[in-house]
Amino acid sequence: MRRVALLGATGSIGTAAQDLARAYPDRIRLVSLAARSNHEALIRAAEEFRVPRIALVDPEAARRARSAWKGGEVLEGEEALAALAAEDGVDVVVNAVVGGIGLKPTVAALSAGKRVALANKESVVLAGELLLGIAKRSGGSLVPVDSEHSGVAQCLAARPVSDVRRVTLTASGGPFLRRAPASIQDATPAEVLKHPTWSMGERITVDCATLMNKGFEVIEARWLFGLPPDRLDVVIHPQSIVHAFVEFVDGSVLAQLSIPDMRLPLLYALSAPERWTSELPRLQLLDLPSLSFERPDPARSPGLTLARRALEAGGTSPAVLNAADEEAVRLFLEKKIRFGDLMPLVEEVLGAHRPQGGALTLESILEADRWARARLHEAAANVARG
Repeated sequence: MRRVALLGATGSIGTAAQDLARAYPDRIRLVSLAARSNHEALIRAAEEFRVPRIALVDPEAARRARSAWKGGEVLEGEEALAALAAEDGVDVVVNAVVGGIGLKPTVAALSAGKRVALANKESVVLAGELLLGIAKRSGGSLVPVDSEHSGVAQCLAARPVSDVRRVTLTASGGPFLRRAPASIQDATPAEVLKHPTWSMGERITVDCATLMNKGFEVIEARWLFGLPPDRLDVVIHPQSIVHAFVEFVDGSVLAQLSIPDMRLPLLYALSAPERWTSELPRLQLLDLPSLSFERPDPARSPGLTLARRALEAGGTSPAVLNAADEEAVRLFLEKKIRFGDLMPLVEEVLGAHRPQGGALTLESILEADRWARARLHEAAANVARG
């Protein structure tokens, strides 16, 4: 039985985790739930799974939850996420929180020796090296939930990194794959959020349109699998059937394929090293369309370019990249900046940053995060005035 703390319980990954808890009542038991502000959906889940404790980041949402739900304790604030993640009686923490606030609960869970089924890629983007050190000392572990990294992990099957020549992550190309970059400068949030193959949260869907999401995944893969950036490739694969390729030093290439359904990599993150029989939709090879692969066009993938630049710069640069992008995406979704302003603003903030030397600390990462958010808003205000 896996006793699971589910953070980000009301989002796309969180609802997928709830589906799995229903499908495997003898193997998965949800023991706590957390969300940012959707108290109504969180209460419904708390009542269904009979959890004794929930948390809401937003204080007003927490107040409303206390009034509406008498079935247990309601915690509030960002620190509540870390408290649930580190609790005794939790075997696995599913961290599906969106954004940089997911870092502290990842640190707390790893410090307590937990397995972290990690959908919050920002944790590794901000602090990959730091997290690996914590896990090594505590006995905790990071298991990726992203379909691409799950695919790599399954292909590697605990083989040493010295056996690997190259890892290739696939990207759908997003909603504007066949449109000229000049034609999408004024794309609306509604247009950007129409992802062709995946159903995901708003931020990650916007990041797919700029390939920033894939850039974050390159940074994530660098730390999860211990590979230098020049051995991490990206190819455009519009069908989203092949999630990753691993080429070994002898020339053999393994690939992981499945239909685009986040429940499958999440199931693997919860069950590994076991394989649990599932009723999830199967991949029917004879029914597949032709599978195609192509190189990313730099003009259509500015986020990937910026992510590689941040990875090369090192230090706190990835934290700055993430924070600037997170704020820029929020402003775009609020219709305060144009889609065409997104990546230039992020690039401006990244270019203004001077990476900190020496060993990274949680404090230095969070300080870089705060600086980048403030700097992004300054830059966005200048764009608005212009």
